[in-house]
Amino acid sequence: MATLNDIRSTFLNYFAKQGHTIVDSSPLVPRNDPTLMFVNSGMVQFKNLFTGLETRDYNRATTAQKCVRAGGKHNDLDNVGYTARHHTFFEMLGNFSFGDYFKEEAITFAWELITKEYGIPKDKLYTTVYHTDDEAYNIWKKLGVPEERIIRIATSDNFWQMGPTGPCGPCTEIFYDHGDHIWGGPPGSPEEDGDRFIEIWNVVFMQNEQFEDGSMKALDMQSIDTGMGLERIGALLQGSHDNYDTDLFKTLIEASAHATSVEPYGDKNVHHRVIADHLRSTSFLIADGVMPSNDGRGYVLRRIMRRAMRHAHLLGAKDPVMHQLVPSLVGQMGQAYPELGQAQAMIEETLLLEETRFKQTLDRGLKLLDDEVSGLDEGAQLSGEAAFKLYDTYGFPLDLTQDALREQGREVDTDGFTAAMEQQKAKARAAWSGSGDAADSTVWFDVLDGAEPTDFLGYDTEKAEGQILALVADGKLVDSLAEGATGWVVTNQTPFYAESGGQVGDEGVIRRLENRDDAAAVSDTRKFADSKIIAHKVTVSKGTLATGEAVELEVGHGRRSTIRANHSATHLLHEALRNALGDHVAQRGSLNAPDRLRFDFSHGKALSAAELSQVEAEVNAYIRQNSSVSTRIMTPDDARAIGAQALFGEKYGDEVRVVSMGQQSGSGKGSDGSTYSLELCGGTHVRQTGDIGAFVSLGDSASSAGVRRIEALTGQAAMDYLSEQSAALSTVAGELKAPVSEVPARVKALMDERKALTNEVAQLRRELAMAGGAGQGGGAESTDVNGVAFVAQVLTGVSGKDLPALIDEHKSRIGSGAVLLIVDAGGKAAVAAGVTADMTGKVSAVDLVKAAVVELGGKGGGGRPDMAQGGAKDVANADAAIKAAQAVIGG
Repeated sequence: MATLNDIRSTFLNYFAKQGHTIVDSSPLVPRNDPTLMFVNSGMVQFKNLFTGLETRDYNRATTAQKCVRAGGKHNDLDNVGYTARHHTFFEMLGNFSFGDYFKEEAITFAWELITKEYGIPKDKLYTTVYHTDDEAYNIWKKLGVPEERIIRIATSDNFWQMGPTGPCGPCTEIFYDHGDHIWGGPPGSPEEDGDRFIEIWNVVFMQNEQFEDGSMKALDMQSIDTGMGLERIGALLQGSHDNYDTDLFKTLIEASAHATSVEPYGDKNVHHRVIADHLRSTSFLIADGVMPSNDGRGYVLRRIMRRAMRHAHLLGAKDPVMHQLVPSLVGQMGQAYPELGQAQAMIEETLLLEETRFKQTLDRGLKLLDDEVSGLDEGAQLSGEAAFKLYDTYGFPLDLTQDALREQGREVDTDGFTAAMEQQKAKARAAWSGSGDAADSTVWFDVLDGAEPTDFLGYDTEKAEGQILALVADGKLVDSLAEGATGWVVTNQTPFYAESGGQVGDEGVIRRLENRDDAAAVSDTRKFADSKIIAHKVTVSKGTLATGEAVELEVGHGRRSTIRANHSATHLLHEALRNALGDHVAQRGSLNAPDRLRFDFSHGKALSAAELSQVEAEVNAYIRQNSSVSTRIMTPDDARAIGAQALFGEKYGDEVRVVSMGQQSGSGKGSDGSTYSLELCGGTHVRQTGDIGAFVSLGDSASSAGVRRIEALTGQAAMDYLSEQSAALSTVAGELKAPVSEVPARVKALMDERKALTNEVAQLRRELAMAGGAGQGGGAESTDVNGVAFVAQVLTGVSGKDLPALIDEHKSRIGSGAVLLIVDAGGKAAVAAGVTADMTGKVSAVDLVKAAVVELGGKGGGGRPDMAQGGAKDVANADAAIKAAQAVIGG
């Protein structure tokens, strides 16, 4: 039996033989669509190719794309586990043509792969075409499909649109007939929603462009976009109509059964199915850099995790389960998706931490839900307010509550829930509404239409000559920029590095060659038009700049030098962190600025002082090594083969720039197997690691959930910082009248002495209070109140922290009775009461405190029957407070 891994490989290899480039799956977080929460189809990473905004050096591609549907418009979460084919995570197999082949080849490829490579009987297959697409209809006939199995569909099911405007076209679909033992009818029939006839492949013909007025015209570049769900075709080829019967899910379900000690049969099976599905989506999302949080993508991840955790709870799991299943998933899918194995430690740690936290509130939340439901009439909805309380107090996402109620045949008043959290929803919507400057986007593609992509010369020089190709001001093309004007300058070539990869854009000056006094200060450099255009943000200091003129471009040397040093240091830092913390460390962001560097990386907890010291020492060791920094251009596959680190989620072409630095015997990296740091990088770097000068870490902090941040200094900035620290230490040594080497011991001795004196003063205050000394309101003699020895005292010079010890001393002195102490803390009051064990049945310390606090302008107070504390605003009514406490005893 072919496994899902076999089926995936067969698909990709078939299309590779047909001249397609196998393209890696893009990350689940879209790179080119800020309005899309997760990648949910194979064509997302090719969107700009289809619209003509991007070109690549291939026009045929095939992929196995990771997809998630659990948020926004495309949300399958509620149905997962209860149906045969709903998933939060799935793989979409696809082949794509960008202006190359069209209908006949696309249909023929699909038919040949399904019937020959996969061996599916032709008499089990049906096809659909758009009702006016005679061309596709005739191609199917030519391939031998009987007319009664080619169904014309007039609905949108067979017409695809990217949006209200833009590329669109008809599509053809292939269906598999599972047999008459399963209810359902062919597509287009009244019974089409049954499970008998299942769509396995959709082929979209992008042949038209639709305009706002509803009109269409033929596209200059006709393209193909196809999609076939791996889980769906896998179930079919493994003899089932249920995706959860495939080898992958059987393995994950068996792992879930083992971890929970509950067999996956009968009514328990749905719980294992949910856990298996959600394990995939959570693991891949974490591997792609998404961490659980309370908004945006992180909240969707948290919803999926908590739904799975509830189903584990329903199986009786007492301990966290999800993290135990990760090795089984990596074993099944790690070869096809190496990032899964690389992030395994991070995935397990994140799942364990999240499940441990959630289990603390899960039981209480479920009890609240049971209490709310027990008071409802049969079939009545749970109120939106109750559902919101579960969300707000116990962290129950709405769909988790709905899932729990589904088993009881109940629903939630979703309108009420929406009203209760309208403010939070508005915030979440704002966070994911998308953004962008459409006018700027348009003008830069206008620039690209009239010019070749900018040639970057900055790896080899900081000064070059070029020609002004375009000038942009206020989002529009202009012919010139006059003195004092601000705008953007585009030249045919430039030594200025444009902001990317964490490295800030260069600053410098642009001068007219005809008159070098005419110049503009460059304050920033950016990339536009899919990174093809490099533009310099300028303010003209003298004269005028005009299109067509020849100019000299000079980068600010000092600033570029410090940026180079900081960027190279981040490479050394990345490797040192991996050596100190583990291979799960991966770059999640960086800033290489002239004054400092910042490096964000995946790691679940703060670094210890020892770990920080180890990392800093290792970076400086490789700086002192002063090895040469080299760059090579190679294919991505060749780079990975020699161990190069790639920034996951970054797009790489057929050629990449590989930066290596440092020598480490036996590292296994580089062509010689002894390179220390080897990364894919397009930034500028020092020539020798010694050019970095020095590296000083300023500390480690949290950047976001599961991501840590280190900020550091290099070169002269590092030396200045160390000099300042040394001067400060010398000042301290002078004040202590001790050598610098003795400062730590002297400071510790002073701190110990201070602590001892503080404790001694506190003890003296308590003794003074017990003795009724000055300021303590006289002696603390007991009086008989209703047969109870009662001590009451108003104190100054002590703190609320001293009260429990004083209470215990008074209780010990009187043997049996009650004590009330009030501290005058600058006009405010701290109150404490104590009751000896033999009297707690007659009077409670909590009641004494509450009665006293009310008279002092406060409320509340709490503790145990034998010891309680409270606070209030005004100590002036202390006598009334004591009388109120006496009344409690007397009552």
